[in-house]
Parts: sequence; C-alpha cells; structure tokens
Amino acid sequence: MWSRKRSKTTSSTTDSTTSTTPGTTSSTPTSSTPTNRQQGTSASSGTTTNSTQRPGTSPARSTTTTPATSTAPQPTDTPKPPVDGVDVVLTDLDGVVYRGRNAIPYAVEALTQAASSARVGYITNNASRRPVDVAEHLEQYGLTVDADDVVTSSQAGARLLTTLVPQGATVLVIGGLGLTSIVEEAGFVVTASADDSPAAVIQGFSPDLGWAQLAEASFALADASVPWVATNMDWSIPVERGIAPGNGTLVAAVHQAVGRMPVVAGKPERPIFDAALARFGGERPLFIGDRLDTDIKGANDAGIPSVLVLTGIDQPKQVLAADQRSRPAYVLRDLRGLHEPYPVTIRSEDADGTRRVTVGESTVSMRGHVVRAERVGDDDLDLLRAGATAIWDSGLAIYGLDVDPKLYGGE
Repeated sequence: MWSRKRSKTTSSTTDSTTSTTPGTTSSTPTSSTPTNRQQGTSASSGTTTNSTQRPGTSPARSTTTTPATSTAPQPTDTPKPPVDGVDVVLTDLDGVVYRGRNAIPYAVEALTQAASSARVGYITNNASRRPVDVAEHLEQYGLTVDADDVVTSSQAGARLLTTLVPQGATVLVIGGLGLTSIVEEAGFVVTASADDSPAAVIQGFSPDLGWAQLAEASFALADASVPWVATNMDWSIPVERGIAPGNGTLVAAVHQAVGRMPVVAGKPERPIFDAALARFGGERPLFIGDRLDTDIKGANDAGIPSVLVLTGIDQPKQVLAADQRSRPAYVLRDLRGLHEPYPVTIRSEDADGTRRVTVGESTVSMRGHVVRAERVGDDDLDLLRAGATAIWDSGLAIYGLDVDPKLYGGE
C-alpha cells in the first residue's frame, strides 16, 4: 500500500511540528532537555474556528489548522519542506542511506541536495568502524563525505570518558579497531587486561569479541569505583545474512556478571547528539532516522526535530503505536520528502465528541476508542499521518483502540 502516489494538491506529505504529534505543535516538551531548537508555532496561534456543518455529521464545534513543520514559525496556510531553514542535517545510516550493500533509492540525491544549503552529518551507533571507514563506505554510494562529517558512538564514548577519568588514564577497551583507535586519539592509554588496573572500561561492538574479552571487563568492573561506558545498547544489528546480536547483548552478559549497568554514549542517549552538535554547530538542526526507539526518541530527548523515514526498521503500525517520547515531527516515505512541501493538518471536533483529522485529501475520525478512515485520498501516507495525529492527540494507548486497518496498509 505504501507505494509512491501523488496527491492532487500536494507533492508529498507529513505531519507534525515539535516532538509530540504529526502536524501539531505541543506546548509541553516531550523531555526535560532544552527545547530552544524546537520553535514550532503553538496550535492556538493562527487557529481558525469553523462553524460550517459537514453533511451527515453533528454540528462542528471547532476546526484548527496547524502547519506541518517543526523547525520554525510560519503561517498556518503555508506548508514548507522539512529542511526549510535547517542549517544542520543529521542522519542515521543503515535504513536511511543504505540497506545492506545497496543505497536506498533517492537517499543519495536528497542528501546531496540538502548539503547545498546545510551541513550534513552522518551519525552511527556502529563502534566497530573508524570514521574514515564510514566516510569511504558512503562515498561508494556517490556521496561526498569526509571523516569529519561522521560521528560514531566510539567518538561519543571517548568524549564521555573525558568527563569521568583524567586524560592520560589507562582504559580497558572491549572492542575493535574502531574503538581502540578513537580512545587512543582522545589521549588515553589503551589496555586489554584488567591486570593493568584500568581507571575505566569502555565497551563497544566487534564481531571478534568473545568470552575472554568480556571476562576482562567483568574483572575490572568488580571494583565499583571503575566507570563503565558502553558505546551503545543496540540489541540487534543487520548483517548480510540477517539480524545478529548487537552490542546490547554483550553488555548484558557483563552486566549479569558485575550487577551494574554502564553509562551509554550512543543513540538514544544524549552524548552522541551532544557530540554531533558540538562538531557541526548550527542553530536549527534536523535529525533523520528509521527507528523510533533509538533515532527518534534520542533526537526528541535532545531537543532536535526528527524525521522518520519508512525505508528501514519501523513501519506504519509502529508509527501509530509510538509513545510520546518516540513520535517524529515528520514521517516520510523516502528522502525526497525532505525537499517537498508538507500539507497542513486540520483538526475538528463535533458536538458529539467525534474528532476528525485531515491531512491532504485523507480524513480520519475518532470517537471514543474507535478510529476510522473516513476519507482516503490519493496519497496513502497522508492517511497514516492523519491517523497518527488522531491517536496521539487522544492520549490513549493503541492496544485499547479499535483501529481501521487501512491506516497501516491492511485490508
């Protein structure tokens, strides 16, 4: 169902402003992190009231029109592309730029276009590769990328170490070259043995890690005063042959032995986002990802407007079920949507309590726990956006709702 189709009135799509609902601005931030980067217009400004009665419905109580943007104030009747006014575009890699050995359609062209007006940074939780390796990989797809354009969870982890132990301290590194080289560059002495009395332990993924390395971490961490940093907690990683255990599973093995948890540098935690913003600067960043639980949640918690692109892990069902901290500002079919204007989101409520959300030519109604596709336009993604807005606005958990399958591509 999620093939590319064009609306009669818009060239693409979306949904939200700040970090709570597609096509809306929330007056309450979704986290306690600074929100000065989220400058969306409040739903009350530019709101219009419409007393026109829809045929066959109860008298309409009110109608509000909200611009589908999260990066800057704008007139409610002027939808703009997600990258409008953005000066830093931060993007995840797997599921956004490439999948396996292949570039995702339109991703290279869209990011190249974005680079003409904004700094583009590539953010990855993969701690097994050096930034230069990542840059060379991306250049194979036709992107122009330097090592300085890449921020890895290894770099974020090393940056976090500098706040925990003195520079020059001995650090036990559990990981491969992508981690050891970064820790050394940060000014630490690297060891592979707990017998060297390391001042800290940092753990990242490497396909060559085994019991012996995990045991060294456990021996060093028996001293509760030794800080423990994990580059990331991804439970799984996509590889050529399928899905394999990620760094989170290896961290869990050490956790079972030592009875405590590490501080985490990678997505969805703040350090990797802070490292990216410190590197690239800018006042109006935008983050692109394919996973709600890491990419979108992390960006939202860091106060960065977020884009979910449906070319990777999470799909329409997950969008509808997203919890408050994991809701993207924009939902795109592919990265062409970065440069296309978004339709406004129109909310209305009837006297009987039926709420309606219209995006483009699609309308979703919700009364009580029943969510229905009332009108299906030419662009089926607008239906998803309208449905997500209706569900998210309700404050109800999706497992208690009767949701029309049309909203997520069902029959």
